[in-house]
Amino acid sequence: MALRVIQWATGTVGIHAVPAIVAHPELELAGLWVHSDDKVGRDAGEICGIDPVGITATRDTDELIALGADAVCYTANSDLRPEGVVDDLCRFLRSGLNVVNTSFVPLLYPPAAGEGVAERLREAANEGGASLYTSGIDPGFANAGLAIHAMALCKEVRTVRMMEIVNYATWDNPATMFDIMGFGKSDPSESLLLAGGSLVLGWGPVVELVAHAMGLELDDVTERFEVAHAEESFDISSGRIEPGGISAIRFEVAGAVAGSERVVVEHVTRLRDEDCPHWPQGSGYRILVEGEPHARIDYSVSSDRGDHNHAGCLATAMAVVNAIPAVVAAEPGVHTMLDLPVHTAAVRR
Repeated sequence: MALRVIQWATGTVGIHAVPAIVAHPELELAGLWVHSDDKVGRDAGEICGIDPVGITATRDTDELIALGADAVCYTANSDLRPEGVVDDLCRFLRSGLNVVNTSFVPLLYPPAAGEGVAERLREAANEGGASLYTSGIDPGFANAGLAIHAMALCKEVRTVRMMEIVNYATWDNPATMFDIMGFGKSDPSESLLLAGGSLVLGWGPVVELVAHAMGLELDDVTERFEVAHAEESFDISSGRIEPGGISAIRFEVAGAVAGSERVVVEHVTRLRDEDCPHWPQGSGYRILVEGEPHARIDYSVSSDRGDHNHAGCLATAMAVVNAIPAVVAAEPGVHTMLDLPVHTAAVRR
């Protein structure tokens, strides 16, 4: 019998999750929550670009919880409402709904998600007999997941560096690009992403998860960044970058032991491929393990239906949609990729 899944939101990730749930042979779409009033009452398939599926979008949380589904695929925006996201997740878990989550990425490694957060979620999971799992492409599979698998080939591991080198120019999401990341702003202080502590909040859990897999207890996790500014105006999918506006960002989040950086996440985000040629070059994700033996993985995603940004959003959705059967089968609790069995795509023939 197929597992009944409620999809929570149809933004840049959720819009891919609905067709994926419908196509998955082990899943059935049971309900859809939407943020925008203009989507209420519309068919989930129509909203997400496929044929009608007979599920009508709603904003009624009680109605959806009362469906008695097996799981929630939670992809709602969390950038400005982390506490609200945790409240949502606790409510689902307490009601007996298993949850897969891409929204609140610190839960990739729950002990790093903030004081009391993991405890609240575990209590709710135990009360409802349900499980929570968080993943995505980055943070998620393309950094921690690949690094953990690469380390399995090593007799010893000294350092791990997990890199994203991606051109974001075709990502049509003005709120994220301009307000969150700060592209087009004149000063990094106008970027929520680059505000003190934000990078550690977002990617520190990746560093801590990989360090945990290595058996390390980190003394410190720090962040640093640099930006480049446009010399002339140019257009991207989200809008216009004016002269003097931020046009490229490079940051690192590093975990250290005894003063030595052992685990590092690095992002190089350009809007034009030719910008900042002295920064690391590539297109996609790169894992560098220094040890015995050394290991390097270069990984990228593409699509017949869009570019790498489209493919990345789809891959983020699939990282949790494909995990739903394993999460439902797991013992109640708050799980990481170190806890679940190996799972992969289930393709309808």
